Amino acid sequence: MKMKRGKILFALLLGSVLIAVALFLFAGHGRVERETRRFPVMGTVASLDLYDNSRDMLNRAADDAQNEIRRLEAMCNVRDENSELSRLNATAFQKPFRCSDDLWEILLAARKYYELSEGSFDITVKPLMKLWGFYSRRSSVPEQKEIDEAMKLVGLNKVIFDDRNKTVRFTVDGIGLDLGGIAKGYALDKARRKVLRRGVDIGILDLGGNLFCLPEPIPEVGRDHYRVGIRNPLDKDRIMTVVPMLDSVIATSGDYERYVVIDGKHYTHIIDAKTGYPVQNMLSVSVIASKGIDSDALSTSVFLKGAPLAEKICGENPGIQILIVRRDPVERTKILVERFGDIWDRDLKVDSPKQSFAE
Repeated sequence: MKMKRGKILFALLLGSVLIAVALFLFAGHGRVERETRRFPVMGTVASLDLYDNSRDMLNRAADDAQNEIRRLEAMCNVRDENSELSRLNATAFQKPFRCSDDLWEILLAARKYYELSEGSFDITVKPLMKLWGFYSRRSSVPEQKEIDEAMKLVGLNKVIFDDRNKTVRFTVDGIGLDLGGIAKGYALDKARRKVLRRGVDIGILDLGGNLFCLPEPIPEVGRDHYRVGIRNPLDKDRIMTVVPMLDSVIATSGDYERYVVIDGKHYTHIIDAKTGYPVQNMLSVSVIASKGIDSDALSTSVFLKGAPLAEKICGENPGIQILIVRRDPVERTKILVERFGDIWDRDLKVDSPKQSFAE
């Protein structure tokens, strides 16, 4: 079994979304400065590109954003036994665990999306992630009996939330939470807030493919928005479409971003908590929303539940845009593109190569 991230450095920097905008040095425009940061965090690479007429303000804003993202990484790191999340996982069966305000806010959002996805988006998926080799390598596909045993430890209905005291308690020993499908979006929201409080409102914050375009466009580019390209899930070095964005965030969940290969077969890291198996046939889901936590959790939820959930979400929230790319379950060489919202190119098509890296 071989663990792959499916990312070269370029892809790590931009995740599942490529910045389709020219970034100027502004050498001839003394009033505008640019600050760029790249740093590894949350198992990926963050990219900050900020613009302002004050170098000091830019440095402070970038420092604040970087420190905030690292702080939340330390809180949510499931592999660090000293993180708040790991301490919760280790003790919440014995007694209620009181959460910090940040962790509690993430857990409440996770509960909302658990209900919205009818139990498929489930942060108690940690036992299944471990079983399928996403924490340590394994050489064979889990047997059904192993999956059945792990499933006994999965289900947010086995977690008791005390809204008044901000505590959680497990009703079954061995449950574990993994916030991989929601934490980056939350961290991006918090970083954006830090940047705006410094008075910087031009630029792009990218956290492993969760990409936030700030409220003001780059003036010298001459557009009233940013142009963001979405990667082709069958060819990571190409973009399949470009969308205009401003003061909004896009997140893409793709089967190419994180996966394991067992016995020569590709398995995505997005596991359906209702079946115990990684999702099949779905290639990518992109979601544009006003908040990072919603875009992040929704891209995972729709990856799990498909078009019916996307239609429901967009019907109830006109500002949300969703793009699904998937294989036809019968004719696997046929690629289906489903659009929800009016921002997407109506002529968008994705051709399947004779043999995809995802096979």
